[in-house]
Amino acid sequence: MALKQLILSRKIAEKRDALKALRDKQAEQAEKRAAYKVRESELEAAINEIDDNTEEAVKAEVEAAVAEFEAETAAFEAEAAQTEADAAAAQAEIDGMQAELDALNQRMEHPGQTAEQPEEEVPAAEEERRRERKANMPMNTRNRYFGMTRDAFHSFVAREDMKGFLTRVKDYAAQKRAVTGGELTIPEIMLPLLREVVEESSKLLRYVNLQSVPGRARQTIMGSIPEAVWTEMCAKLNELALGFSGVEVDGYKVGGYIPVCNALLADNDVQLASQIIYALGRAIGLALDKAILYGTDVKMPQGIVTRLVQTAAPDDYPATAPAWIDLHTTNVTSITAANSTGIKLFQSTLKAFGAAKKKYGSGGKFFAMNETTHMTYMSEAMNFNAAGAVVTGMAGTMPVIGGDIVELDFIPDNVVIAGYGEAYLLVERAGTVIDQSEHVRFIEDQTVFRGVARYDGMPVIPQAFVAFGINGATVSANAVTFAEDTANA
Repeated sequence: MALKQLILSRKIAEKRDALKALRDKQAEQAEKRAAYKVRESELEAAINEIDDNTEEAVKAEVEAAVAEFEAETAAFEAEAAQTEADAAAAQAEIDGMQAELDALNQRMEHPGQTAEQPEEEVPAAEEERRRERKANMPMNTRNRYFGMTRDAFHSFVAREDMKGFLTRVKDYAAQKRAVTGGELTIPEIMLPLLREVVEESSKLLRYVNLQSVPGRARQTIMGSIPEAVWTEMCAKLNELALGFSGVEVDGYKVGGYIPVCNALLADNDVQLASQIIYALGRAIGLALDKAILYGTDVKMPQGIVTRLVQTAAPDDYPATAPAWIDLHTTNVTSITAANSTGIKLFQSTLKAFGAAKKKYGSGGKFFAMNETTHMTYMSEAMNFNAAGAVVTGMAGTMPVIGGDIVELDFIPDNVVIAGYGEAYLLVERAGTVIDQSEHVRFIEDQTVFRGVARYDGMPVIPQAFVAFGINGATVSANAVTFAEDTANA
């Protein structure tokens, strides 16, 4: 019976994890549904503002936005209905297994007691002691143990491979000698967690086309679909040319070292694992976001802005890549201060984003900007509702156009970088490791951990992106600086 209880407990835990993922997805869908409602009202307002004096380009953009909105909402509602059905089925399975487990536990604790007999009441003193123990238990409130429950996270660090990893960390810290070449390879079970924190810290990673590859890789790109030729019913067919090209991606290292107090290493395993995973994810995620937007293509990925502002093809531009296109005047623009207020701001934004070509990306749009720029947009979208309260038509998405607004503090004021993230290729290499040495900061009583990851990337279809400034601001690839590589100066 004990074995059956273990099996049931494991199945319940797995099913609860799946249900939690579904509930999280439902919460995201609820937010998205609210955003769709706001966007629908914005589109209605945009349609109502069209008159005989409206430019044809603006009319066409609004019509395209309406068509895209209807397609998105139809797909979204179908997905939401399926998620609700899956969550209901998972909850039913959990309830059934939990009832069976409770019955087994009751029979094991009270062999002579039937299911109808009440359980013995817990003495008041024992109940009080339980409450005290629960109150004194340490709590980790950051992200609920990286998306897991407390019990699930304790089970995670109790695995043999994780225990071995954490034991090696403590052993190295306890040794009173320099550690040379001592790599603490992360167990496979730990890699998804490290990846999860990187995804949470990197706000752009969810939008780009992320691929994991073991070495140098080539991305094949299909050319534009050719137009078929009309001819007589019995005439010869014309040959259609469909071209293919490709770009190569390599790998560059991103990382650094983080000092950890030795007192923390002497603490429990849960605290140790939390600190290492969380800190490494934050550091690598920040560097990734900067590289995706402003990467110099020198010992790091090529950024979107870096490619858009190019005025000529680089000397080392691959012959196998798609034909280089000059985008610095079409896809990089500046909106004047006169057109950066009220409805004019959103009309100008719509026109600027119109240069982004969607035909190579079916994924969602994003608009990256800093908090100040986001607040500017929100203030220009403010209005009074029927109750006389001040409201804004922005709920984390760009009005009328749609697309998530992503706040990144390193972007200059009044600069917006937008597009279809699927057209940016980001490749991730294998081999994430953590090295440590206790003697680097011996006097400070700290152990230094080194986190390393390898990425490369580029906007393989740069036409899918735009960059523009509002209030007369200009876009520059040199506006953002990266952490200096002083160790290799």
